[in-house]
Amino acid sequence: MKIAVVADTHSLPLPVKLLEALSKADLIIHAGDLCDLETLKTFQKIKEVKAVQGNMCDPGVKKKLPLKEYFECEGVKIGVYHGDRPTKDALANAKEQFKGVAVDIVIFGHSHQALNQTMNRVIYFNPGSPNDVVKAKFFSYGLIEIRKDKIQTRIIKL
Repeated sequence: MKIAVVADTHSLPLPVKLLEALSKADLIIHAGDLCDLETLKTFQKIKEVKAVQGNMCDPGVKKKLPLKEYFECEGVKIGVYHGDRPTKDALANAKEQFKGVAVDIVIFGHSHQALNQTMNRVIYFNPGSPNDVVKAKFFSYGLIEIRKDKIQTRIIKL
């Protein structure tokens, strides 16, 4: 299974290379701050989407999407949360949200900074932002591949 992971798209235009990559995935996970329902619909036209609300989302999105998501995909336990505290605390905030929950991967956003780090056998994965020109060091998205209980995670620079 191939999962494309995005976050912090903020209703901004989406790069063509990102849209092409999303069409090749089996599932899209959006870790918050897609910001409006039209952007959500754009992703849903491409593939199935699992998404959470972000701190900057409009009320329609907040009504439709959960604050956090927890699900299994091919035996891999995945937690998704955006974040709402200062961006420098995004990793600590994500860890706190799934403390005591059996997860293999915690996907989060909010900081606009890509991260792919394993701590205590849990992968903490922030895809960065594919289109932020203010806070992101570079445009990026994430890719998770699950094959027979093996998990490979990568940050892809656009």
